[in-house]
Amino acid sequence: VQLQASGGGLVRPGGSLRLSCAAFGFRLDFYNLGWFRQAPGKRREGVSCISKSDDSTSSADSVKGRFTISRDNAKNTVYLQMNSLKPEDTAVYYCATVDPDCRTGWGEYWGQGTQVTVSS
Repeated sequence: VQLQASGGGLVRPGGSLRLSCAAFGFRLDFYNLGWFRQAPGKRREGVSCISKSDDSTSSADSVKGRFTISRDNAKNTVYLQMNSLKPEDTAVYYCATVDPDCRTGWGEYWGQGTQVTVSS
């Protein structure tokens, strides 16, 4: 079981990035999937989640309207489209399977992080 995240980088405030997370060794459509982030000196927090049952999504209030999680089962990949980025979005972003559900769950299998830096 392996998750591989990519797509991070340096972007100016107001800019956009799309993170990708590819799965190897298992099918992502069997799992709830989430993106999490951890800024320096802060606890890891959930960002967005997509349900395995109906692809419904949920996001933290801090990113609602700006970030969108989606999945492509054919590519066995989950994405996080991040628009209108702010300096406070700077963090290491992680993808993970989420158990037991998007409302109450937490990451189970984790990918390696990808750094997102928002700075002018």
